[in-house]
Amino acid sequence: MKLLNINYQKYKLDNGLEVILHQNKNLPAIAVNVWYKVGSAQETKGKTGIAHLFEHMMFQGSENVEKELHFKYVQESGGSLNASTSIDRTNYYEKLPSNYLELALWLESDRMGFFLPALNQAKLDNQKDVVFNERLERYDNQPYGLAWELLMTNLYDKNHPYSWPTIGFANDIKNYNLDDVVNFFKKHYSPNNASLVVAGNFEVEKTKSLIEKYFAYIESGEELNHIQVVNKKLSEKKVITHEDNVHLERLYLSWSTGIAYGEDEAALDILSDLLTGSKNSRLYKTLVFRKEIAQDISAFQFSGKYAGNFTIVATAKPGHTLDEIKSEIFKEINNIKANGISSKELHRSKIGIKSSFVFSLQNLDSIADHLNSYNFYLNEPNSFSYDLNRYDKVTTEEINNVSEKYLSKLFVELRIIPKRSKT
Repeated sequence: MKLLNINYQKYKLDNGLEVILHQNKNLPAIAVNVWYKVGSAQETKGKTGIAHLFEHMMFQGSENVEKELHFKYVQESGGSLNASTSIDRTNYYEKLPSNYLELALWLESDRMGFFLPALNQAKLDNQKDVVFNERLERYDNQPYGLAWELLMTNLYDKNHPYSWPTIGFANDIKNYNLDDVVNFFKKHYSPNNASLVVAGNFEVEKTKSLIEKYFAYIESGEELNHIQVVNKKLSEKKVITHEDNVHLERLYLSWSTGIAYGEDEAALDILSDLLTGSKNSRLYKTLVFRKEIAQDISAFQFSGKYAGNFTIVATAKPGHTLDEIKSEIFKEINNIKANGISSKELHRSKIGIKSSFVFSLQNLDSIADHLNSYNFYLNEPNSFSYDLNRYDKVTTEEINNVSEKYLSKLFVELRIIPKRSKT
């Protein structure tokens, strides 16, 4: 598919920094996207959430860029910026008018190479408070906010790197010290553990010179070994009931599946879409419209570098029970296992997935992030066509197979119910 064949150059600096350049002179902007190959999976028990803390700390200033100036410089130049942390990586990104490329490269290089000289206890204490309050607001005090944490801590073995939340456990957040932060930065935030994408309207040779100018002098860190992960199977079905400040009961069902870009991921994505992806999907049509027993329902395949899970979430309507909903969900799953799906359903799902994918590529930020993501997971930045073709190749038989292969296994069932009033 020529539309998705992205031209790029990829090379590596002597210090190990991977560089990916994608030139598109039809656009008046540039996107700079840095991936550090560190997420919550690289943490250890007792030190959870420190990767996410760095998403905050890296905006607290470096040796030549004082606190908050990163935002100020980019926004006053007509650009935008942000960062995010996942289980597998942390990324930082800017989009700016093309003539501000050097500014973006300088900012990213300064915090890669000169973060530690500007670090102090006051900044750490401030951001520990920010992250702790974020946890309270988005997790502990948010209706249904602890659901994902409860699911993952039960779906994965306690030693599995996906068994703790990316934001970290509350006690761990409180107990970070300056040595923790310094050591984590030295170990993971080095050029040989990062990749830099520049996409958009730029001159290639000039950009290479700027990258050399701003990044080549930064010293490499230690050579990192891949973490060793053992994916243990559930020994029994788990049912967890959690009382929360909610009005409506909610059901979560989660099964262990496979890794990102694994052999079954595309089929599982399509299965989730067939079940809940639109108003015409099987579970949505049955539970929300026809029987009116669910307020909402969704399903998704979540994939990481080391493991994945298939999860279904449904909120009960007043007067209806989670048992009713669960029964209907398994009735439909068993129906697919026994009778399969129609080629028309499959075609409709593929068209929807393809349309969403192509639409996302109208955004330069998205293209830059895809290049980094494909490089990280597949070691090939130009994997756009490969990615989409995975879905084109899925057959009706494969949907039957993955339904049987994964949704027949032991699973975690989480029930979130309203808190009982105390007598």
